[in-house]
Amino acid sequence: MKHFKESMYKLIVETSTNLPPDVRAAIAKAKARENAGTRAALSLSTISENIAMAEENVSPICQDTGLPTFLIKTPVGANQLEMTKAIREAIAQATKDGKLRPNSVDSLTGENSGDNLGEGTPVIKYEQWEKDEIDVRLILKGGGCENKNIQYSLPTELEGLGRAGRDLDGIRKCILHSVYQAQGQGCSAGFIGVGIGGDRATGYELAKKQLFREVDDVNPNPVLAKLEEYIMENANKLGIGTMGFGGETTLLGCKIGAMNRIPASFFVSVAYNCWAFRRLGVVVDPATGEIKRWLYKDERPIEMEVKQIVEEAKTEGAREVVLTPPITEEQIRQLKVGDVVIINGSMYTGRDAIHKYLMDHDAPVDLNGQVIYHCGPVMLKDDKGKWQVKAAGPTTSIREEPYQADIIKKFGIRAVIGKGGMGAKTLAGLKEHGAVYLNAIGGAAQYYAKCIKEVKGVYFLKEFGIPEAMWHLEVENFAAIVTMDAHGNSLHEDVEKSSLERLAQFKDPVFK
Repeated sequence: MKHFKESMYKLIVETSTNLPPDVRAAIAKAKARENAGTRAALSLSTISENIAMAEENVSPICQDTGLPTFLIKTPVGANQLEMTKAIREAIAQATKDGKLRPNSVDSLTGENSGDNLGEGTPVIKYEQWEKDEIDVRLILKGGGCENKNIQYSLPTELEGLGRAGRDLDGIRKCILHSVYQAQGQGCSAGFIGVGIGGDRATGYELAKKQLFREVDDVNPNPVLAKLEEYIMENANKLGIGTMGFGGETTLLGCKIGAMNRIPASFFVSVAYNCWAFRRLGVVVDPATGEIKRWLYKDERPIEMEVKQIVEEAKTEGAREVVLTPPITEEQIRQLKVGDVVIINGSMYTGRDAIHKYLMDHDAPVDLNGQVIYHCGPVMLKDDKGKWQVKAAGPTTSIREEPYQADIIKKFGIRAVIGKGGMGAKTLAGLKEHGAVYLNAIGGAAQYYAKCIKEVKGVYFLKEFGIPEAMWHLEVENFAAIVTMDAHGNSLHEDVEKSSLERLAQFKDPVFK
C-alpha cells in the first residue's frame, strides 16, 4: 500500500480545514433560526465566515486541532503495523506543515513532543470486517469540548432535575443535564454523542463513536430515535445559545447508542463536541492505499451568507468601543456587558503554563494596561524564518480561574480575552481592579488569525512549546464582546441562572 501514507495525510488536512456538509447545514439552519442582530446571530455569522476562510486558506478551522482519533475497519490480513506507521508519519508531516497544532504533551513532565506523537497519541482503533476495502474515519476533538464530557452513574441526583433513576426517564434527565452543564464552555452550539451502559471506559468509547454518525441520520432503534428527537427539541429550550450568549440554538445534533451492562453498574456517558465538528472519512483500496471515495461528503444546499460582526451587533443596540493598549482603568470602567470592543495594537497570549508561571515570577514584558489572550495558536515559520499565524482562536477560559484575579492585580492587566466566561473570583477581581473579560468566538481561528498583522516576539517557547508560549501579537480590528464588566455584571452568570430555571421544567417524568 505505497499510497496509504499520502491518503492519510490528505484525510488529516481535509478534516482539519474543511467541515463536512452535514455539519455546515446544521450550522446554517441554526443561523436561520436566530433573530438578526442578536449576539447568537453574530456569533453564527462569524462561525460561518471562519468556515469559509479555513476552506479557502487550507488552514485549521480551530487552532485546537485536538487529539486525532482514527476508527479503522480492515479486511482480514491487512497489515495494521504498517498502517499505524504510515498514519504516525502522516500526523508528523501534517504538524510540520501547520495543519495540526502540536498537542501531544508528556503527562509527567509537561514536555511537548512537537509532532503530535507520543504514548497514546494519536488514538488508532482497528476492527476487522469482511469487505475488501479499508474504511478510515477521523475525528479531531479539541480540549475545550473534551473537558465538557461527562459521565453519570444512575441513580443520581441532578441539579434542577431531581432524581434520575435507572430507567429511560433517568437517561433523559442525564442527557439534558449534560447540555446544561456545558453552558458555552465547549463552543456551543454543539453536538453530543451518548453511550448508555457498558463500563466506565466502554461507555465513553460508545459515546464518542456516536459522533461518527451523520447529523441527519435516523437511529435504527425506535426507542432511541424517539429520545434523540426529544432531546433535540427540548435542549434548545434551555436558552444557553451559541457561545453561551443565550439564543434559540444550543444543540445541533444528538446521537445515542446503547450496550449491555452488568447489574451493579448503570452509566450514561456523554461526549460533547463543539460546532467545529471536524469529522471525515475515506474508503481506501487495500492493494494500493489510494482513496477510492470520501465519506460524509454528499452535496447539499448550504446557506453561507455572512454579515459584518460589528454591524450585526449594532442592530441590537450594542456600542462599539475601539481600544489601543495600554488601556486605562477609566476606559475600562466605561464599558458594560454587551459592548463590542475592537482591539488595535499589542496583545499577549497566555494559557495554563503562562498563568501558573506568572503567579510566582515576574513577566518578561510590562503587562500594565495590556491585554491577555487565552489562546494557543498554530504557528509556522516562513522561508525567511519569521513566524506566521495559521490559526488563533480563543481557548476555554475557566481553566485559568484559580489564577486570573491574582494576575490582573499583580500586573495591572486591563482586559482578558477568551471563550466561555470565568467564575466568581475573576468577576470580583475585574470589579476591584478595573478590568473586563471579552468573549471571542470559540473556534473562529481563521477569523482571528486574519486580525493578527505581525508576531512581535515570543517568550518561553523552549520551556512550554508553541501552544503554551507567550506570543506578542500586533492586531488590527480584533473584535470581541464584553461579557463580564468592571461593575460586577456577568452575562455568563445570567445565562447559567436562567438556563437552570428552564431546566426545572423537564423535572417531571416523560418516558415510562
